[in-house]
Amino acid sequence: MTDFTYYAPTEVVFGKNSEEKIGKLVRKYGGTKVLVHYGGQSAVRSGLLDKVCAQLEAEGIAYVKLGGVVPNPRVSLVRKGIELCRKEGVDFLLAVGGGSVIDSMKAISIGVPYEGDVWDFYTRKAFNTECLPTSCVLTIPAAGSEMSNGSVITNDEGNIKKDYCIDEFRCKFAIMNPERTFTLPAYQTACGVTDMMMHTMERYFSHEDDMEITSAISEAVLRTAKQQAFVALSNPEDYEARTQLMWTGSLAHNDLTGCGTSGDWATHMIEHELSGMFDVSHGAGLAAVWGSWARYVYKLRPTRFARYAVNVMDVPVDFRDPEATALAGIEATERFFHAIGMPVSIPELIGRPATEEEMQKMAQMCTDGDTHTVGVFKELTSADVLEIYRAANR
Repeated sequence: MTDFTYYAPTEVVFGKNSEEKIGKLVRKYGGTKVLVHYGGQSAVRSGLLDKVCAQLEAEGIAYVKLGGVVPNPRVSLVRKGIELCRKEGVDFLLAVGGGSVIDSMKAISIGVPYEGDVWDFYTRKAFNTECLPTSCVLTIPAAGSEMSNGSVITNDEGNIKKDYCIDEFRCKFAIMNPERTFTLPAYQTACGVTDMMMHTMERYFSHEDDMEITSAISEAVLRTAKQQAFVALSNPEDYEARTQLMWTGSLAHNDLTGCGTSGDWATHMIEHELSGMFDVSHGAGLAAVWGSWARYVYKLRPTRFARYAVNVMDVPVDFRDPEATALAGIEATERFFHAIGMPVSIPELIGRPATEEEMQKMAQMCTDGDTHTVGVFKELTSADVLEIYRAANR
């Protein structure tokens, strides 16, 4: 195992009517004027946005609103948010939505005190930890951004998708009411399940597999997501299933499933180029390329993939041939993705095969022109990434 520091400072308020505590929580963490950040019209139509604002008003807390966050959130809106916060004297940020809204909020939070352009952080031209305090009302369990240290933003110019991670990004509090997920479309629910599973799998497939408790927790998280997905998809208002999925999404990305291991994250980096170029859902993009990544690397640790196959995907173990068991587990994962409506190839994802030129461009962008490799389980060059794209393009 590797040495580690586990840091999860977010106060989680989980359950029915948990939104009613927003005002007091903002006050508790020092907020006096709040930016309420949200996406499209769902927060308005559902009445949630009005309820959030009413809770702030009841506590005597001033606020301004900024909507318009889209999937794969754009830096252009982040810049508008930064300008608004400076103009209005905002000192606290509250996201109402899913991972895209929370990521956009985090970017705004670090951009407000910074004199340069916020995109500098995402391109590693600048590093800073000074930011406004953040919080969220979670409506889409998927990205785990409510308890993570990361933010992923897309630059409108060139559709370049980059991340920036600092512990100061972690929300002061997260409001989680599973009832708010009842109206999620089936596709969005499936994308969320895929994302939370992949957050766990990126950490699970590691060269350090001697941290047994971490492995066991990871397998439990994966099994729960897999099982509850079918329940939620067949009955969207099943409160217990929605509860399990909402908490699973948080545990999958608050670093609990990575204690003592070094995460891989190659699949995420490979997918970022797909969703940057084609503006597809992140969860669906992960499903489209994971199997091709897994087949490309599994021979490095076939017993790890075999353990996953048996303990998570219920594949019968073949003691004589761990590679066969490993491959069966990869195939079972792709069958599961198909069963919940996810693609397992690029043509399924974007409606056509990617061109060779598009794949070469994505492979170069993934490695910043071969200036670095991606992944830890196997360090991938642009040539490796291109082969994975080609395998996923069939």
